[in-house]
Amino acid sequence: QVQLVESGGGLVQAGASLRLSCVASGRTFSSYVMGWFRQAPGKEREFLAAIRWSGGTTYYTDSVKGRFTISKDNAKNTVYLQMNSLKPEDTAVYYCASAPHAIVATRQYDFPYWGQGTQVTVSS
Repeated sequence: QVQLVESGGGLVQAGASLRLSCVASGRTFSSYVMGWFRQAPGKEREFLAAIRWSGGTTYYTDSVKGRFTISKDNAKNTVYLQMNSLKPEDTAVYYCASAPHAIVATRQYDFPYWGQGTQVTVSS
């Protein structure tokens, strides 16, 4: 099993920045992809970004390119999501997810392991 714990959410004003963290523990794999998703009230869960643990290749959805950056710290088993120029429409619960053995993963069903989520609220 893989355990994922997110942190770093909060209430900020529009234009501010936040950095989310996700610490992974438990079973390890030789290759996997870590991803970030979000879900706003009344909306479907949305893919944001992913990073291949080995090599560091990154993937982004078009709506966050240039504002959000995914990164990792192998030594800390931690993946980050740096979010800049936040907008009220970025308000959502943000989830970290892990896809063991994956080379590319950007869809919800690619990821069998999920964190509990962290709330991000952006006020106007």
